[in-house]
Amino acid sequence: MESLLQQFTRETGIRVRDLPVPETTLDQLDLSRRLLRQAAAGPDALAVDVIWAGVLQPDLVDLQREVADEFPLLGPQLLRSYQADGKLAAVPYTVQVGVLQYRRDLLREYGYQRPPRTWDELEKMAARIQAGERAKGHKDFWGYVWQGAAAEALTCNAIEWQAAAGGGRIIESNRTISVNNPAAIRSWERAKHWIGWISPPSVLAYQELDSLNVFDKGGAAFGRIWGGASITHIALFRQMHWRNSLAQSITGYTTIPGGLTGGAGTLGGSGLAVSEHSSHRKEAIELVRFLIRAQIHSNQVDERAVVDRAGSHGADSASEAGRTSEAVIRTKLVVRPSTETGTQYEHVARAYFDAVHSVLTGEKSASIAAAALEKELVRITGLPVGPPLKGD
Repeated sequence: MESLLQQFTRETGIRVRDLPVPETTLDQLDLSRRLLRQAAAGPDALAVDVIWAGVLQPDLVDLQREVADEFPLLGPQLLRSYQADGKLAAVPYTVQVGVLQYRRDLLREYGYQRPPRTWDELEKMAARIQAGERAKGHKDFWGYVWQGAAAEALTCNAIEWQAAAGGGRIIESNRTISVNNPAAIRSWERAKHWIGWISPPSVLAYQELDSLNVFDKGGAAFGRIWGGASITHIALFRQMHWRNSLAQSITGYTTIPGGLTGGAGTLGGSGLAVSEHSSHRKEAIELVRFLIRAQIHSNQVDERAVVDRAGSHGADSASEAGRTSEAVIRTKLVVRPSTETGTQYEHVARAYFDAVHSVLTGEKSASIAAAALEKELVRITGLPVGPPLKGD
């Protein structure tokens, strides 16, 4: 980013000051709200998490016409994720997708030729590898680590479980509340069964860095993480981690396991937005255009390089065969209902991850939690109740 901003200043004469932001998405939201309320004294351009575009959109410029030239190169599903009340509140800039990382050396050692494609397969592999490693003396080894704290990361995990089971997206694209359904309830019950079996009890407090640290220290066979993808081809996932605690030659990447409807990774990432109160709106829009074009060019170069290296291998064999830290994976996406709920998404997300967490801890049964969540979402949004949509 620093070199890009220097290039932008050289080409335009416009100087840019890059401000730091907190680590977690909720803290970033709070900071953005506070800064935008400062009106002209706040930021001119800012990065907005994909789920917060609807929350912040009253204070953001509609970029629909300002960057229309770049639309043909951007994934239409990405663009829809940043739309709220008929406004394009931000333009997609970085993309993240939920993926599964795994120990390829341990899979080979225990006789597995490929990573798991379903949750049933993951459970069997995780339990067998965990038992084998503990028999060797690795008493703290676990089969699967993920993010179970009552936070947005749990929303991302749980909506992947639901989507795989045919349990919908919490609130569907037709603006009906679907979360109280048998498939979603079963998916929560499955995850609860993992705790103390193939996942550590402490997973209930894990955020992204916690699960990443366990995996990187050799303490797990599988882990759910975020991976990077291209804004021009979001089905093509490119994972690049330069972590030095666990050799990349033994780490593989694949899609989130599936169920009745296949697997899907949660869509994440951020977009570039311009403050409605900016006193340098023209310059801020010019900066957004510049950064989007640079990102598109970089993605196109990277995609050609990754595809060339992957050759004719399929998704699993590409991640298995590669000796670099890159993998090419074609995955389906599941999108959190931030577009459908707009400024209410923060309250919807908190209600959802609190409900799921109460199931994982044993505080509530899954059926009781789902019924109570449905009532709470009706109260928050005023939307009607309906079934999950097929293919949504």
